[in-house]
Amino acid sequence: MFVPCRSASQAESSPSTTPLPPARPAPSAGHSGETPPAAPPERPSAPAHLRVHPVDRAFLDLERTRPDVRWDTGGIAYLSGPPPALADLRAYVAYCLRGVPLMTSRVTGGRRPRWQPDEDFAVDHHVHESVADGPAGWDAALHAALNAPFAPGAYWGIWLVHGHADDTYAVCYRLRHACQDGSAAAMAFRALLGEGEPSGRPVPAPGRRSAVPGRVATALRLAAAFAAGTLVRRYRPVAGFAPTGERRLYRGRVPADTLRGIGAAVGGSAHDAHLAALAGALTAWSGKARIPLPRATAVLPVDARRPDEEQAWGNRCFALPLELPVHIAPAHPGAARLRLDHVTAATRKLRGATWRQAIVDLVRHMPARPTAWYMRRVLSPRVTNVMATSMPLAHRGSLGETQVTGTALLPLVVPGHLFAVGLSFFGEWAEVSVIVDSGLDLGGELPDLWERAVAELAETVAPR
Repeated sequence: MFVPCRSASQAESSPSTTPLPPARPAPSAGHSGETPPAAPPERPSAPAHLRVHPVDRAFLDLERTRPDVRWDTGGIAYLSGPPPALADLRAYVAYCLRGVPLMTSRVTGGRRPRWQPDEDFAVDHHVHESVADGPAGWDAALHAALNAPFAPGAYWGIWLVHGHADDTYAVCYRLRHACQDGSAAAMAFRALLGEGEPSGRPVPAPGRRSAVPGRVATALRLAAAFAAGTLVRRYRPVAGFAPTGERRLYRGRVPADTLRGIGAAVGGSAHDAHLAALAGALTAWSGKARIPLPRATAVLPVDARRPDEEQAWGNRCFALPLELPVHIAPAHPGAARLRLDHVTAATRKLRGATWRQAIVDLVRHMPARPTAWYMRRVLSPRVTNVMATSMPLAHRGSLGETQVTGTALLPLVVPGHLFAVGLSFFGEWAEVSVIVDSGLDLGGELPDLWERAVAELAETVAPR
C-alpha cells in the first residue's frame, strides 16, 4: 500500500539477480531540518518505454470519460509512536524512490501508450501532511487526506496525518488505479512497512506446453461467460441517495482466525466468510436505512499475475461479478449458514487451479478494446453496486521506531455504487474498511453490522 524502498519483486521469496540496497534510514520524529539520508547506490533504471497494460488503459479511458470522478484507491497504516516531520518523510520517500523508478514515471503516447521517466518529477508534489486541530480534529484531518486532490500531473500521493496526539499518527497512500491494483499496492506495503514478507496470494503452478490448447479453450469459455454475465444484470439507481462526492471511512475488525475457521468449516476461505458476513450486514443495513436492496452484486478483483511477473506497478487484475445472497431474510431459519453456503458454492471454481490459470491467461492476452469494454460493463452501476476486495498484507510493520497497529484498505468507489468494502489481513486481525459517500444514510453502521454477522456465522459453524 505504500511506496517501497526496494522493488516489490525483491520482497518476494523467489531469488533475484538484482542486489538488495543497503539498510535504509527511517524518517525521524521531531523537527525537520535534519540532514537527508544519503542516496542509495545507483540501480538499473526502469525501461525507457514500458507498455501500458490493457487494464491500465481501461482505467485511463474511464478517467477520460468521467473526469468528474476520482478513480483512486490505496490504504492507510495507523502507527504508534511520535510522527516524523514532513521534511524528513519527504527525504525518506525520495530515498526509497531510487529503488522504484516506475513510481516516477508518466504515461506518454496515443494509441500505444507507454510509461516513461518523468523528468519533472518532484517528491514535494507527492508527499503532504494533514494536521489535526487537537485531539478532536482527528476525523477531520483523516478525511481531508482521504478526499484531497492530487497535485497537478501526480499519479499518487502520501499524506502524513498527525496532530491529534503525540504518540500516534497515520500514513495515507492514495494512487490512481491506472498505476497500481491492490496486489501491487500491497506488495509495496510489505516492502516498506511489512519487512518484505512473501505475498499470500495464490498463483498457478508452471504449466506444460501440451496443456496450452486446453487453457486457450477454457479462457475463451470464461471470457464468453463473463461478458454474458455483464449483459443480463440490470439495476435501477438507489432511491433516496444523492451522492455528495465526499468519501468517508469507517472501520471494524475481528480476529483473523475467526474468519479462517468459519471458511474452513464449510470447505471455503476466510474471504468466503467475509462475503457471507457482508451479505448479512447489507440485509440488516437495508432494513435500518429503509433503502430497498432486492439484489446486491459485488465486484471482486482477482489477482492475475504470473509467479515471475513484476508486482510493483500496473494492473494485472480481473474483475468478476458475484451476487451476494441478500435475498435471504434475517428471520429465515439458519439464514447465516445459508448465506455462507451460497457464497462458498459460488466461489468454489475461483479457488481451483483451472479457473485461476484461465484468468491469468485472459489478463495476459486480452486485447485493449475488449478489456476496456468489459471493465466499463462490470463496473457499471446497472451491473454491480458494491466493490468488495480483500488483501493479505503482513504479519508486522514499522517505520523507524514506530510500529504499525492497524490498517485500512481504501478500495475504489465506483460512480453509482453504494459503497466499497475492503478487508485487510494484518497480524492477527482481519480489518474491514467501508468507504461510503457522506450522503448515504447509516453508512457508518456497516462495520458494526459486519462484526455482528461474523459473530453469528462463528456461532453457526461452531461444533455442538
